[in-house]
Amino acid sequence: MHQSSVIARRVAAASVGLVVAAGAAACGPEDNDAKGAGGDSTPHKGGTLTVLNAEAQTDFDPARLYTSGGGNVPSLVFRTLTTRNRENGAEGAKVVPDLATDTGRPSKDATVWTYTLKKGLEYEDGTPITSADIKYGIERSFAPELSGGAPYLRDWLSGAADYQGPYKDKKGLSAIETPDARTIVFHLNKPEGEFPFLATQTQFAPVPKAKDTGTKYEQHPVSSGPYKVVRNQNDGERVLLERNPHWSGDDERKAYPDKVDVRSGLDSSVINQRLAASQGADKAAVTTDTNLGPAELARVSGDKGLAARVGTGHFGYTDYIAFNPKVKPFDDPKVRQAISYAVDRSSVINAAGGSALAEPATTFLPDQKSFGYTPHDLFPAGKSGNAAKAKELLKEAGHPNGLTVTLTHSNSKDFETSPEIATALQDALKKAGITVRLQGLEDNDYRDKIHSIKTEPGFFLAHWGADWPSGGPFLAPIFDGRQIVKDGANFNTGLLDDKSVNTEIDAINKLTDLNAAAARWGALDKKIAGNALVVPLFHPVYKRLYGSDVRNIVISDWTGVLDISQVAVK
Repeated sequence: MHQSSVIARRVAAASVGLVVAAGAAACGPEDNDAKGAGGDSTPHKGGTLTVLNAEAQTDFDPARLYTSGGGNVPSLVFRTLTTRNRENGAEGAKVVPDLATDTGRPSKDATVWTYTLKKGLEYEDGTPITSADIKYGIERSFAPELSGGAPYLRDWLSGAADYQGPYKDKKGLSAIETPDARTIVFHLNKPEGEFPFLATQTQFAPVPKAKDTGTKYEQHPVSSGPYKVVRNQNDGERVLLERNPHWSGDDERKAYPDKVDVRSGLDSSVINQRLAASQGADKAAVTTDTNLGPAELARVSGDKGLAARVGTGHFGYTDYIAFNPKVKPFDDPKVRQAISYAVDRSSVINAAGGSALAEPATTFLPDQKSFGYTPHDLFPAGKSGNAAKAKELLKEAGHPNGLTVTLTHSNSKDFETSPEIATALQDALKKAGITVRLQGLEDNDYRDKIHSIKTEPGFFLAHWGADWPSGGPFLAPIFDGRQIVKDGANFNTGLLDDKSVNTEIDAINKLTDLNAAAARWGALDKKIAGNALVVPLFHPVYKRLYGSDVRNIVISDWTGVLDISQVAVK
């Protein structure tokens, strides 16, 4: 999982949009009517759904996409063994069958997972979908020229670590067996109770070997979903989808529109202006990657008509302060604790855009049941910081007159790791006698610096998002000592290598009862918090406009954004 460097970013871009979200309940009646604004709220088939996005839908190949739950636009073309439950809020954080008849049948130790395909599945050309096609689709995702997808399969499948894909190795992966056309069996090198979540990734989409065109496949991937690609311009800048006549329907995708027209490369302010004006084709438009900013939200909130067309969602995501305990004075737990007490979360949330766009966090895990959220606050700072307690700890640490530290952040205007957040922290810590010098870096330099053990600063802003709604992909990459990477991208920024933590991660991974696993993840989150290696700050919230003719709004806690497989435009 250490390669999930850009989990928050890649899950976002490929699957759910530019991530700036997290939290508790998703879209509810207080935000919009869940059916659509104005007119006949009953969803009907027909029409064209327009998607207005800032980022292009690049690498439209199931091998190369880094998605969660099958993605948003990708999920219209690629079906996978399992997928996310297409329901509002917490119900949407569950994994459900897609191509398979169930979410998988594990062996006693969860090292072998068996799936059976549903009957009658067909591609867009009417040919049958087989288990061999899913095996081949997974194998081609190992080809270096098709890299970009999630790293788990290489880590989890037996003997897969050095596999180079079917173009170089015709034998394929022995860890995947297809005893018949409808059965596929996966052999893992360690117990993984969350394999059904992994099976939602687009690497599990079937690819017919005879139609594989390598790196050109993204131009016309063969559809197993309700829509097929009829045009892909400029590597996803415009993607036009039309109905797949051989899609037999499924339990999750409604697929109401006749066509889906994805137009990208637009400025975020232009997207919000067009959605607000809602004229012509934009009446039937949505966005999967553009939030309302603080100023835009203020304008929208003052207009009842517009406010009724805002979808509110939450995604498993946390913004936080990270410490490197190898760098003085952060090698002293009391200094880290002092900073934890001194933080003014109210001012940080204001800097993030206000309470409508950010919710305070005292736990590293997002406050959703599926993650195992267990409320705790080991270093209570209250709403505006506890400067007195911070000064007391600094004195005990040998700094009776305070100290001076440097906080590294990104110069990107993302309202997460940006100058606004850094300045809010600088002001709060000053009250506790801590002088904070700010080191702002361009975004690429910032990421390179904080993700290298050789250059990691002692005190910096960070964020993390989950590949799927569980505590596993949230805690393990950040706190599992075996995932410390010395010569590459490292995400265990606190360099924690605690045998008891590592052992508990392994024990939880063996559980196939996801509710039992969630409770253990929550308890582990609280245990790790005692090390004061991070200071959770807030969980961002999505606020996104949609056109006046858009109906049937579904926003799950898996993605936090409008699910375009559910919307109707008539």
